[in-house]
Amino acid sequence: MKDRIVFITGASSGIGEACARKFASQGANLILNARNTNVLEQLKIELESKNAISVYLLPFDVRDRDAIAKALVSLPEKWKKIDVLINNAGLVIGMDKEHEGQLDEWDIVIDTNIKGLLAVTRLVVPGMVERGIGHIINIGSIAGDGAYPGGSVYCATKAAVKALSDGLRIDLVNTPLRVTNVKPGMVETNFSVVRFRGDKGVADRFYEGIQALSGDDVAETVYFAASVPVHVQIAEVLLMPTNQATSTISYKENY
Repeated sequence: MKDRIVFITGASSGIGEACARKFASQGANLILNARNTNVLEQLKIELESKNAISVYLLPFDVRDRDAIAKALVSLPEKWKKIDVLINNAGLVIGMDKEHEGQLDEWDIVIDTNIKGLLAVTRLVVPGMVERGIGHIINIGSIAGDGAYPGGSVYCATKAAVKALSDGLRIDLVNTPLRVTNVKPGMVETNFSVVRFRGDKGVADRFYEGIQALSGDDVAETVYFAASVPVHVQIAEVLLMPTNQATSTISYKENY
């Protein structure tokens, strides 16, 4: 992975940040995206001080198509040759029933998880095709395999990520490019704080009694998929804590 360029969306926390740390430790140069510029700047300083790599920051909201286009056009030539795209930016807000949810929140979730992923993919992948090298890794979810109570809209977006990953793989079948959909189960990150609208206490209780995955666990899987020989395509990976069986069935000790 040394000297390759890896572009990660949603890199300021959780799985995205963990991926940045993992790929940096293996010598990859990073393009990091998120909305929080201050966090990105601190992460850049840390990663460059600990690893012999360079980090380029592209702060924008993946819901803003014009901002994505301007940011990618602004990349210096040496940074435009992206080898790995990790479409990680994503979120869920609330656990409302479908007939009780808030339309404005759903717009944010759909625009981030689906339309944001599509926009970044559309603007990055043509360059990969032209250069004859590239790997697109989409961070999906076990939620894309089946709905769970209070999660229908989020589950629908992650089902879309699966379909978009499969469709892109089909579209690129006559090229050297690879497409991977990584589908984590229960991961303990800031993701759940956002899901519970900022209530960290509720988010923490959600993970009590079970050793959930960490962002680092998912990053290891993402890195493995990216580092196998070029003739090998890890099309899809479903990873869960040992005590989780499906999106709705898990064992929590003393619960």
